[in-house]
Amino acid sequence: MSQPFTIPKTQRAFVLPVVGGEIKLVNDHPVLSQSELLPGQCLLKLTHSGVCHSDLGIKKGDFPFIPKADLVGGHEGVGTVVAIGDHTTNRRSVSFLGSACSNCELCLKGLEGHCKEFKSNGIDFDGTFCEYAVAYIDYVTPIPEGIESSAAAAIMCAGVTVYSALRQSDTHIGDWVVISGAGGGLGHLAIQYAVAMGLRVVAVDAGAAKRDLCLELGAEKWIDFLESTNLVADVIRATEGGAHAALVAAGGSSAYETAVAYLRSAGTLLAVGLPPGAMISAAVLLVALRGLTIRGSFIGNRQQTIEAVNIAAAGKVKCIYSIRGLSELNEVYEEMGKGQIAGRVVLDIYK
Repeated sequence: MSQPFTIPKTQRAFVLPVVGGEIKLVNDHPVLSQSELLPGQCLLKLTHSGVCHSDLGIKKGDFPFIPKADLVGGHEGVGTVVAIGDHTTNRRSVSFLGSACSNCELCLKGLEGHCKEFKSNGIDFDGTFCEYAVAYIDYVTPIPEGIESSAAAAIMCAGVTVYSALRQSDTHIGDWVVISGAGGGLGHLAIQYAVAMGLRVVAVDAGAAKRDLCLELGAEKWIDFLESTNLVADVIRATEGGAHAALVAAGGSSAYETAVAYLRSAGTLLAVGLPPGAMISAAVLLVALRGLTIRGSFIGNRQQTIEAVNIAAAGKVKCIYSIRGLSELNEVYEEMGKGQIAGRVVLDIYK
């Protein structure tokens, strides 16, 4: 007979005292006991947490919302549920989607991320840069067999985000999707999900290393935007008339301006990358006459999260990531800010 799990009173966690300030690793951050959990909440003992570029943006204050005081950031955690109404030990993951009302029109349509009562992990609630995380049981994702916890953590934001975007692209098997920023943390996952969905991929990025990676992951064609003298013409030629969909995962606003121009009629622009202050500029006449759709996608719903993880567990998608220790988060942020991170970074919580 297994012994009851003992929940400690304190834990290690990275805390952000002030937006725009420095995060601090503390050893005495409180852990809620089972009796302190609100109805519907659970406590997870985390093993891994991904680090998302948006975590750095939240820390710096790049986004137009105010995080909770003394925030523990992070929203890509995987661990075991150790406390709830009745004790259980299911392996689960914590994502950006923290809670929503579940009853409004948007929630019932699977658009929980747009609910007026939507709250996120790592902004409104403490996140996953810690040893123990509190989450609502209805919003944690079961992790299937066949995928390591570290790999699942890497999927929980980047993978879910691009998969959700592709699901909303109005594309069909054999259609062309152009992925800008294809060799990055979001883009290399978008290639694989697109291929798994039967789409044909044109990868747009720069450099021989990213070219080789994108082609190895299943992109049919490659365009180096630094070498191209006319990116729009090159994409239209590669896609035999223009992209059915363009997924922008790049970190610069110029990728959005170009994407509108190389879409074919009735094409869809998927806004996924979030460069601070960027604007999408498109002539209304062009959008109307060509029947273009511009669609934002920053979070997947609960069902899409389950699907994204299951596809990865089936071996269809593999995230390229490196494992660092939780104690190295400040160094990871510094490297991320300088553009020195290749693929994704996953933190081992106990290092």
